Amino acid sequence: MPSYTPPLRDMQFVMHELLHVVDDLTAIPKHADIDVDTINAVLEEGGKFAAEVAFPLNQSGDAEGCKLDPVTHEVTTPTGFKEAYKKYVEGGWAALACEPEYGGQGLPHILNQCFYEMLNSANQSWAMYPGLTHGAYAALHAHGTEAQKQTYLHKMTSGEWLGTMCLTEAHCGTDLGLMRSKAEPQADGTYKISGEKIFISAGENDMASNIIHLVLARLPDAPVGIKGVSLFIVPKFLVNQDGSVGARNGIYCGGLEHKMGIRGNATAQLVLDNAVGTLVGQPNKGMQAMFVMMNAARLGVGNQSLGQTEVAYQNALAYAKDRIQMRSLTGIKAKDKPADPIIVHPDVRKMLLTAKAYAEGGRALLCYSAMLLEKEHSHPDEKIRKDAGEMLAMLTPIVKAFITDNGHISTNACLQVFGGHGYIKEWGMEQYARDNRINMIYEGTNTIQSLDLLGRKILGNNGATLRKFGKLIGQLVAEEGVNEKMAEFITPIAILGDQMTKFTTEIGFKGFQNADEVGAAAVDYLRVTGHLVFGYLWARMAQVALREIAAGNADPFYLAKVQTARFYFAKLFPETATLMRTARAGSKVLMDTDAALA
Repeated sequence: MPSYTPPLRDMQFVMHELLHVVDDLTAIPKHADIDVDTINAVLEEGGKFAAEVAFPLNQSGDAEGCKLDPVTHEVTTPTGFKEAYKKYVEGGWAALACEPEYGGQGLPHILNQCFYEMLNSANQSWAMYPGLTHGAYAALHAHGTEAQKQTYLHKMTSGEWLGTMCLTEAHCGTDLGLMRSKAEPQADGTYKISGEKIFISAGENDMASNIIHLVLARLPDAPVGIKGVSLFIVPKFLVNQDGSVGARNGIYCGGLEHKMGIRGNATAQLVLDNAVGTLVGQPNKGMQAMFVMMNAARLGVGNQSLGQTEVAYQNALAYAKDRIQMRSLTGIKAKDKPADPIIVHPDVRKMLLTAKAYAEGGRALLCYSAMLLEKEHSHPDEKIRKDAGEMLAMLTPIVKAFITDNGHISTNACLQVFGGHGYIKEWGMEQYARDNRINMIYEGTNTIQSLDLLGRKILGNNGATLRKFGKLIGQLVAEEGVNEKMAEFITPIAILGDQMTKFTTEIGFKGFQNADEVGAAAVDYLRVTGHLVFGYLWARMAQVALREIAAGNADPFYLAKVQTARFYFAKLFPETATLMRTARAGSKVLMDTDAALA
């Protein structure tokens, strides 16, 4: 049976020693009273909930799955899920980072993000039910009318109601301009919405008294394509004037997907049959509002893979210390045993350190991004808000794609540590690999994220945001460039930072002549940029750790951090050289292949 221990020490290191989040948070008026002790106390309790309530349901939820009643169209979640959600609501976790005006606790987003990392490690399928509600809340908070906010946000904050996002249709995934769902205006200002949606995570369940669906559909006179899409609130149960739950709406579950992973989550096929909805935002401007939820979901999906990477690593490490097989190549290490524990073997250590480096790098990036989100929304200085939003926009596709790709690499490596046992259900490792696999696909495949990064976020502003990130690297290089102990961490990012300008310009020039060149290079380009970002954060983590060691701090945590940074730069970061070469190979070897693909 697998186990899970919340990584509180590393979270505290990232927040308090690397990012100094309290200094930034107290500069924001609504967080003026936040302190280190409050942050640590909340995370400790959150870790207990994740480990003691959500984690024990992970394997059983995967085995049992969800059940659909074909007559009532009601879905039953796995045994224990509903009761765990009740404890989640009673503990106030749903309200953690929501606004006090809607009953929330108003705590920083970074706390919610770290809490959800632990929930994702413990049970990704379960965490998706309340997790999606945060995105729906954010979209309505940003674009809903005052009446809509008063009707829905209080109940979503309390956890009494859940939320979903309904985009995909069977004939269109990413290309939402092809959707066919229709919205007919009614005399009372509402709309009758008809159509079918698929792959709707948590689209139907028995965990809350209502589900607030945010649905994309077309008005009768809508322009063709993505510019003709509108967003609507479509609750499972209509809401009465007094805020109570009313009659059943015309939206129901027509089927549940049979999936590779996240089997404890109800991935629903939803049928809308003259369902009553209300418009969010302006007609034909639905994507503006939905992108609030989609961007939140993209950060959330990166967090899901971080969670899977962490729990897979913890279990693989424990197994490698216990499992004995063969002797070390450099001589017997466990003289009292017939063989050595497999952790003595170099390649086992490589697999373990790969997962550890990607987990700790991902945690640093997600916490950094959460602070950018906080500044963008709440900082009193307009320039800081603007700069934070610009940087977060560039980092979002990296969070989504780079961290989920790394999660795939890591969970498979950890499964490999177990050998044949990794392929057997009872050990839990194959579930982590299966559950993580969806994260590379939904909320925009990683190829879509790569096109977004290169096409929109980099070339779209002629590399301006990338240059701003380059200045952060330059500051670190200037600060530590003569420190010999930092050379192995500083030199690689300094070199890659210099190379990125030429690399980006070259891809952009070729793309200007032939757009397929951007498509051919984008995935490799995102991975190079991901390593640039991880490299910067790992160099800063090494800097903090080395300073603590130099000051006489004997905590082995800091030596472990330096050793992991050393591994990352020696064994993982160098793939950037190959990626730049393959990106430069161009589109011809892909597109001039009609005979090969006949």
